[in-house]
Amino acid sequence: QVQLVESGGGLVQAGSSLRLSCTPSIQTVGIYTEGGIYTIGWFRQASGQEREFVAAIRMTMDITRYADPVKGRFTISADRAKNTIYLQMDELKPEDTAVYYCAGDRGWSPVIAARYEFWGQGTQVTVSS
Repeated sequence: QVQLVESGGGLVQAGSSLRLSCTPSIQTVGIYTEGGIYTIGWFRQASGQEREFVAAIRMTMDITRYADPVKGRFTISADRAKNTIYLQMDELKPEDTAVYYCAGDRGWSPVIAARYEFWGQGTQVTVSS
């Protein structure tokens, strides 16, 4: 079984930065082996809103993808030795306020939430004006 744990959320002022972390805990499904997690995506969701794509990274390659609203402000990266994925968020805006989730996919369909098989519990990011 696989479990993903997010951390790093909090309450910050507009223009500040946060770095979120996602650590997949895998018992039998390897993250770097055949059948393991191939893609880690970040999604966010505000109360009453649909979950939306933020960023994704292929775990075995230097390939990333970003949603338009966060391009130039957010950076996704992976420390493969530590089995940890980061989302560096700079120049935060009030509209970035949401619960942020990391998710794992065994394929590469980065922007579609329904394609991700594994999800974390989320971490709250609140940006005040």
